[in-house]
Amino acid sequence: KKMEDSNSYKLKGELEISNNDDIYNYDIEVSHKDNKYYKVVMENKSNSYVQVILKNDDGVYIVTPSLNKSFKFQSEWPYDNSQIYLYDSLIKDIENDNERKYKVTEDEYVFITKVKYPNNTNLVKQKIVFNKKLKLKEVLIYDNNSIVRMKMKFNNIEFNPSFDDDYFKLNNVMSTFSDIDDEISVFNEVIYPLFLPSGTKLVDEEKIKKDNGERVIMTFEGEKPFLLVEETINVEDEFTIIPTYGEPYLLMDTLGIMTDNSLSWVSNGIEYYIVSDVLKQNELIEIAQSIYSLPTMK
Repeated sequence: KKMEDSNSYKLKGELEISNNDDIYNYDIEVSHKDNKYYKVVMENKSNSYVQVILKNDDGVYIVTPSLNKSFKFQSEWPYDNSQIYLYDSLIKDIENDNERKYKVTEDEYVFITKVKYPNNTNLVKQKIVFNKKLKLKEVLIYDNNSIVRMKMKFNNIEFNPSFDDDYFKLNNVMSTFSDIDDEISVFNEVIYPLFLPSGTKLVDEEKIKKDNGERVIMTFEGEKPFLLVEETINVEDEFTIIPTYGEPYLLMDTLGIMTDNSLSWVSNGIEYYIVSDVLKQNELIEIAQSIYSLPTMK
């Protein structure tokens, strides 16, 4: 009822993502209005890399201010999956789980519910904690071994804030950021995935010079073949909108783009792209996560 009585909300918090021994931390700021407008600002604490998920009347966007570009989706985000940083999404998870567990402590309401992450089936449940004023305190998401993989701590939530008419417009979002990365990135070393599906190996590697950088194409063959492309990023001279098929996906230290058979993302000045006709989405994710380690020999 508190959610229904609120036409809008604004919240700030800190998100922690765990991948084995690696921890990734974000500052999160969410603005939401009328159950259809969303603006999620995500800043990676380790490198100050900022990306924005924006949903308005025109579609869904991943905005990357430092690259002067935005990817545009025709997507059902955020309604089709669980979302750890959205108040309304967490309420729906509670409502939709008839087997939810619930307890009251001296100063908290605690729920245990199922989660819906179709492209990462290792995530199975979450603990949602509210204070006695029904403001979110924290959310923990667990894998099937009961290990915490994501943790969101909510520092502040404001209900029914007012937003300017152009607050959720793309141009307004870009105008609030001024840092454009004008450095041309280079490969120090090619980064190879530390995880490969059984019976699959690297059979070819080709390095190509671009006008302002490099591209490496790696071909993996065997039982589960795939292609991995790594290339130096190009910063656009003018703000560019790139129509994209797929869904936004939070991949460790960056927001990526997930389709049925591919995953692409930008990290530390390098753009990555994995595509396969046979790999499942969770296998694409597992390979991608293994690329985040330090460069290693083949």
